Amino acid sequence: MPDDRIQRVTMPKWGLSMKTGKIVDWFVSEGDTVAKGDDIVDIETDKIAGTLESPVEGPVRRIIAEPGTDLPVGAVLAVVAPADVPDAEIDAVVEEAKAAVASGALEADDEPEPQLVEVGGRTISYLVLGPDDAGDPVVLVHGYGGDKNSWLFVQQPLAEEGHRAVALDLPGHGASTKDVGDGSLQTLTETVSGFLDALGIGRAHLVGHSLGGAVVAAVAKAAPGKVASLTLIAPAGFTPEADAEYLRGFAAASSRRELKPLVGRLFADEALVTRQLVDDLLRYKRLDGVDKALTAVLGTLLDGDRQAIDTPALLAGVDVPVTVVWGASDRIVPLPEGVELTRVAAGHMPHMEAPGEVLAAVRARL
Repeated sequence: MPDDRIQRVTMPKWGLSMKTGKIVDWFVSEGDTVAKGDDIVDIETDKIAGTLESPVEGPVRRIIAEPGTDLPVGAVLAVVAPADVPDAEIDAVVEEAKAAVASGALEADDEPEPQLVEVGGRTISYLVLGPDDAGDPVVLVHGYGGDKNSWLFVQQPLAEEGHRAVALDLPGHGASTKDVGDGSLQTLTETVSGFLDALGIGRAHLVGHSLGGAVVAAVAKAAPGKVASLTLIAPAGFTPEADAEYLRGFAAASSRRELKPLVGRLFADEALVTRQLVDDLLRYKRLDGVDKALTAVLGTLLDGDRQAIDTPALLAGVDVPVTVVWGASDRIVPLPEGVELTRVAAGHMPHMEAPGEVLAAVRARL
């Protein structure tokens, strides 16, 4: 019987499309003692690089995965156990882990597929993870030019913790219809509110990033009974200032050369942006109707070079718990002054650069 104090750190699954991850660099060595939440290793996926936080605590007895190695989701990367666990038992776990990778037994199972629903005459794509009977679900709403896949570091962990997590593509984005109508905040708000009705969700914890933050704030204003809490991630509309050049440039970009430097502005660490991420965005931008949709929504975001949305005004009188999370190095919408918020080490994409802090903020409201 293996010692039950032996703990395995495994390759995480960041999003549905992730099958494998590449070990980039370890921050710990054999013999170090780690605590839960410590940054232990950088991993690169086909979308973006991320840092794995330790899910366990104790001495690192073995590091199995060498930098540069591609391993499947679920592969054991390191073994953590008290010092008095015999080396022979640790080595047996290492051999078992290597055999599991070699056998192909860790190949990914079939994954949940995105679904479609009609809302106000528009087709909305969405993905549900987690159990149906998990109480008020978490509904994740992306930002301008994003899609439901941007929650890859947040949605899956919430589902694994037993929460129902729903991510949708706003009109004009992802796999949803490219018809955004007038592209107004009201249209987007009615879509999200109608989406909740269409899925039979009476009340939800709404999490919105950037434009999505303003949208979920507007949903809470219009229909507070549908909202259990709001978590706003670098929400639009908190300051008059914004990187209007970025927003217009993103809407107009039609080549990889134009798009890549713009995407880099979203992150504090531009090295996190992979070629695949840029290529996926370029593929989306070349879909029929996307340019018209982005142009229409851009008119909702900007008034000249300043933000056109006033999100604090939307929140005035809204009696639901509100949490605001902001990247300290956000170059798209600057940190507001006089607003109670959680500042994290990230740019405009805290849910991708600092998912642990974003998850903690969401969990605190569940």
